[in-house]
Amino acid sequence: MKEDIYYLREANKEAIKAKESGNTPFGAILVGADGEILMRQGNIEITEQDCTGHAETTLVRKASKKYTKAFLWGCTLYSTFEPCAMCCGAIYWGNVGRLVYGTTEKKLLELTGADEQNPTFDLPCRDVFAKGQKDIKVEGPFPEFEAESVEPHIGFWN
Repeated sequence: MKEDIYYLREANKEAIKAKESGNTPFGAILVGADGEILMRQGNIEITEQDCTGHAETTLVRKASKKYTKAFLWGCTLYSTFEPCAMCCGAIYWGNVGRLVYGTTEKKLLELTGADEQNPTFDLPCRDVFAKGQKDIKVEGPFPEFEAESVEPHIGFWN
């Protein structure tokens, strides 16, 4: 969908900002049912004491404090890469009804390799959601967006 690419590009702006801040280059945005961008989030500092600073988890944590679960069900979370199991859990428990991601976790593994900052799961988000009781809609990957989502990662890992 043409508008999905637009929003993925907006999420990628957050990934670039995260990288410029010295954090891992991932980004997410929350879009309301009317198409308005409600929140933006890049990865935040991930430390030994707090490993939950992923863009999607942080965004859902903030959104859950501001919006009702009923409202969030009508929203879409856009993520530059396929969310990990932790982020899928946040999306599920936060009650976001639709997820759109740009590039697969498998492609991310190619980029990160064995870098200890991002030990990836080979666990597709669709598999995580399929084990739950909610019908969260998932769109992605978007091959036409892959080069853009990969760009902030070039030279970052290892």
